[in-house]
Amino acid sequence: MNRIHYDPERLIEVFHRQQVATLPELKVALGTTVDLTVFRKLATLDYTTSYSHRGALYTLASLAHYDDRGLWSYHDVHFSRYGTLLNTAAELVRRSPTGYLADELEAVVQVTAKDCLRQLVEQHRLQRQRWQDRFLYGALEREKWQEQWAARQAQADELPATMALFFGLLDEKQRRLYAGLESLQRGHGGDRRMAELLGLNVATVARGRRELLSGQVLRDRVRKEGGGRLAVEKKRPTS
Repeated sequence: MNRIHYDPERLIEVFHRQQVATLPELKVALGTTVDLTVFRKLATLDYTTSYSHRGALYTLASLAHYDDRGLWSYHDVHFSRYGTLLNTAAELVRRSPTGYLADELEAVVQVTAKDCLRQLVEQHRLQRQRWQDRFLYGALEREKWQEQWAARQAQADELPATMALFFGLLDEKQRRLYAGLESLQRGHGGDRRMAELLGLNVATVARGRRELLSGQVLRDRVRKEGGGRLAVEKKRPTS
C-alpha cells in the first residue's frame, strides 16, 4: 500500500498568500482531515502561534515583523516573539521601567490581560502592590521591583505639576470639564483622585464627567457657534 506524502510546501504557500491561517485552512491545503498530520508538518517549519484568538492562528516566523516590544499584529490577530499571552505579559512587565497597570498592559497587547496577570502573580512569576485605587504589576526580583516602584512614584510626582500648570490657564467651566476628562481616563475612583490632585470638590469633578458623557458640551458649543436667532434689523420710519 502506497504511503501518502504530505508536502509542507503547501503550508508555506498558504502563509505567503494570506499571512496567517487557521488549522482547518491548513488541513485543506495539506489534503488531510487529521490535526496531527498538520502539526507534524508544521514542526518542520519555523512557525509561531497567535496569543490572541486562543492561539488558533498560525504564521511563519519569517513573516512576523516584531516591533521593539516583540509584538506583531496582522489585522486583529496578535503574535509575540515570547509565544503565549502569559509569557508575553510576564516579559513585558519585567522589562518595563515602571511596571504596568492592567489597563496599560491591555492597551499594548490589545487583548484582555487581567486574568493573565492574576495567574502570573499566583505562579510567583510577577508581584503586585496596591497603587492608588488599582494594582501595579512588576518584576518578582526585589531590586528590579524597587526600581520600577521608584520610577512609577517619580512619574506620578511629575504629573500633578504639569497638570497644575495647564489647569491654571483654564476658566471655571474648562477646569470642571478637564477634571471630568481625567477622571474618566482613570476609571473607578477617578472623581476622588482628581479632586485631591486639583483641589476641587468631588461633586464638581463628577459634574464635569457627567457633562462630557451626556454630550451637553457639544450641544452648548453648537448653539454658541450658531448664534441663535439673527437680530432683526429695525426699520427706520420713512418720511
